[in-house]
Amino acid sequence: MHRRILFLMFFAIKFCLFAQVELLSLEGTYQEKNLLVNNPPMADGFGFCISKVLVNGEILPAMIQTSHFEIDFTLFHLKKGAEVFVVLEHAPGCEPRFLNPIILLPNSTFDCTSITAQKDGLVKWTTTNEQAVLDFSVEQFKWGRWVEVGQVKGKGSKGPNNYQFQLTPHSGKNTVRVSQTDSSGKPRVSKSAGFNSQVTTVTFSPTKVHTNITFKAKGQAIKTKYEIYDAYGNLLKIGYSSSVDCRNIVNGVYFINYDNKTEKFIKTDE
Repeated sequence: MHRRILFLMFFAIKFCLFAQVELLSLEGTYQEKNLLVNNPPMADGFGFCISKVLVNGEILPAMIQTSHFEIDFTLFHLKKGAEVFVVLEHAPGCEPRFLNPIILLPNSTFDCTSITAQKDGLVKWTTTNEQAVLDFSVEQFKWGRWVEVGQVKGKGSKGPNNYQFQLTPHSGKNTVRVSQTDSSGKPRVSKSAGFNSQVTTVTFSPTKVHTNITFKAKGQAIKTKYEIYDAYGNLLKIGYSSSVDCRNIVNGVYFINYDNKTEKFIKTDE
């Protein structure tokens, strides 16, 4: 009984200690800059608000009992572009602040000095003035809009930085570009490049569909990327195949994007 009482007392004390700690967190990506923190004094004048700083689960090995301090990410041997999650453990009733949280938000600053695209779909581009590690979206213009066909991780250095990506050409004229989208949500795009492919024109049949749609080129079944939308613009199917099973869509009028075309078909049971 005595041991049980001691255990319950220990658990209660431990629970109270945890209940007296609040958390403030921030996440982003490491951009080779340090994070500044405002650490207000306690209301009673003894000590400061923050009791512990964690970076990706590891305790910051630095002096934090001061009104302002810096989180030096080099102490954690992070590489540029690495994910960062910072947690401040602090007393209730006080409000520490991250003074420059924007340093964990990557900005797209690249300049595309050249971009080329070969007939086989190999896209090459060179950039300078990258300041953040962000993915490049490789985009192909078809179906009346820019369609993302792949991603390549950026290097985040001044450069020159060289990249390449192998895309699947469609028939006829192909136009491609690359872009990055940062925390602002606004894409930064390169100039475009184009080529005429040697891919044979693809057709689909039938236009009145009972079960399946089939894609063909020169009379032979061929795989192609496709999208199917209903009359209200809702995307129903997407894929890369030589046929599409349409048995699970209701009767009506639909639009299909494939190869470099947009056409209409009717689903019917007749």
